[in-house]
Amino acid sequence: MALTLIKETGAGLVDANSYASVADGDAYHDGHLYATAWTGATADQKAVALVMASRVMDAEYQFGGVKAKAGQALQWPRRQCRIPDQEDELPDDAVPKAVVDAACELARELLIADRTAAPPGEGQKYYNNAGVQTGYDKTDTRPIIPKLVQAMLAKYGALISAKSGTVRLVRV
Repeated sequence: MALTLIKETGAGLVDANSYASVADGDAYHDGHLYATAWTGATADQKAVALVMASRVMDAEYQFGGVKAKAGQALQWPRRQCRIPDQEDELPDDAVPKAVVDAACELARELLIADRTAAPPGEGQKYYNNAGVQTGYDKTDTRPIIPKLVQAMLAKYGALISAKSGTVRLVRV
């Protein structure tokens, strides 16, 4: 059965599974210098990547405010979330463009590589194979959420870190 992408429109849909549509992704990547992974994918692959990107963003981020509706499937739309660099709050029936763009960027990255997979050498310091030794640096791992996506979302919430038990405090 093929995946049906259901874009969150800002209505707090109970069955939404993506912050962006394939058309949103195509428009975002029109101005992207490294869009080959996106432009070379089929529409079905793009849809799956956008759904996965939305899941990963929701799992990895604590966004400001609270969900706009109790039964909505995704973290956006939100109430009581400030407009970056302003005192006003975002409308509680909208998904910010930065969130849509971040989903598109992360979807492209997911088409390139599985960022959710365990890193090579996880749990190992060295690996020996036929007399060839490979060393692993546990601090040198690729983040699940790329730095660019983190920057795109930084004004709307905080990346949940497994190393800290804290999130950024936002005063309203």
